[in-house]
Amino acid sequence: MTRAVLILIAAGGSAALLLGALAFQYIGGLPPCDLCILQRWPHLAAAGIGVVALAVPGRVLPLLGAVAALTTAAFGLYHTGVERGWWEGPTTCTSGPVTGLSPDQLMEQIMSAPLVRCDEVAWELLGLSMASWNAIAALVLAGVWITIAVRRPR
Repeated sequence: MTRAVLILIAAGGSAALLLGALAFQYIGGLPPCDLCILQRWPHLAAAGIGVVALAVPGRVLPLLGAVAALTTAAFGLYHTGVERGWWEGPTTCTSGPVTGLSPDQLMEQIMSAPLVRCDEVAWELLGLSMASWNAIAALVLAGVWITIAVRRPR
């Protein structure tokens, strides 16, 4: 495959994942949590890098594309861990324990809880959440970016 085709696969893959996330949000009615939104930005960066990389030769842009893909993969893996309870997530989108709270403290926690929590799986396929699928796809895309970067120019 040519460099241009590989760039289109890598950048197009990120664009497709970003469009898929927006479709889940606006068509599927699944609003994103804070960590979901955080995973979108590197995909946007990778798509933009791809557009520039089509016109500019060299290895720097593909390496930046790989960094963007690895960044969203890392966010996806972190989000997966939060969803599965492997570690605590950010306090802005997860809830704390409710044991030992007074009724007033419980009410305060309920009223200040985020509308979309990061520690709940909103959708899954084959036992994997969207965050998990994003991480897997992003790792594949990072591999494509790295392949572009290490290939000898023809």
